[in-house]
Amino acid sequence: MKDQINDVISIFVVSGGKGVTGHTIVQTLIIQYPENKLNVKLIPDVRTEERIIEVIKIVKKANGILTHTMVNSEMRNFLIEACKKEQVKQADLMGGLANIIESDFGLESVNTPGLYHRINAQYYKRIEAMEYTLHHDDGLNAQNLKKADIVVTGVSRCGKTPLSVYMSMFGWKVANVPLVKGIDPPKELFEIDKNRVFGLHINLSHLVVQRQKRLHGMGDLSNMNYVDSKSVGQELQYAKFLFKRGGFTQINISNKAIESTANEIIGFIIDRFGEENQHTLDPY
Repeated sequence: MKDQINDVISIFVVSGGKGVTGHTIVQTLIIQYPENKLNVKLIPDVRTEERIIEVIKIVKKANGILTHTMVNSEMRNFLIEACKKEQVKQADLMGGLANIIESDFGLESVNTPGLYHRINAQYYKRIEAMEYTLHHDDGLNAQNLKKADIVVTGVSRCGKTPLSVYMSMFGWKVANVPLVKGIDPPKELFEIDKNRVFGLHINLSHLVVQRQKRLHGMGDLSNMNYVDSKSVGQELQYAKFLFKRGGFTQINISNKAIESTANEIIGFIIDRFGEENQHTLDPY
C-alpha cells in the first residue's frame, strides 16, 4: 500500500455547461477516499479553445487533475490534446461512452452543452409551481400573492382548489383566496395586479347542489345556512361585489370542465402579458 497522501489534491471539474453532472460524479467517487485531502473545484461554461487553454494553465499551476464532461466533441478533443501537450492529468467522464454511441451505433450528437438541464428546467418549473400552489391554497400565505402568476377567488365549493392545482401542473403559480360573507378578504388581494385575478362565479342552483354533496359526504347535515338558497345567494352577491371592487375578471364556471376554465384563464393571461408567460399544455 502506498503512503497516505498528505498534500491537498485539487480536482478541477470542467464543463461546457454548468458542470453539475461532473461535479456529482466526482463527489460520488472521492467519498470513497475519506482520509485523503481532495479538493473539488468547478469550472463551468468552458466553450472556446481560448478558455480551455486558460483553464489548463490554472490546473497545471495547481498541479491538479482535470476532469471534464465536454459534450461538444470538437472541444473535448481539443481539451484532451492540449492536456497531453501541457502534461496535465485529465479524466474524460463523457467521451468514452459518447464514442461508443457514435461509432458503434451511428448516432450523431447535437454537441449542445447544458441541454440536459435546459430540457429538465421545464420539469422543475412545474414542481416549483405545484409547491407554490399547494402552499397558497384556500387563502394560505396571502402575503405572497404578488408572486403568483394567477390568483383565483370565489365562494366555498366553486372549484378553486382543483382548478388551481390543474393549472399548476402546466407550470403556473396559482394562489386561491376564499370569499366568506362577513369576513374581509386579505388586503393583498386588492394590492396585486388585478389583471392576474379571476373571480369564479357559479350559478346558485349548481352551487347549492355541490354544497349538499359535500355535507352528505361529511355526514354533517346541521349547517343548513351552508346550503340554504337565500344565504348562498347572498354569498354570491357579496362575491360579485368584491369582484367589481377589485376590477377582477369574472369567469362563470357553472357546468364547465376544469380544462375549459383553465384554458379561458390562461388565454387571458397570455393576451395580457404576452407569449413569454405561456407554459406547455402537456403536463407530462
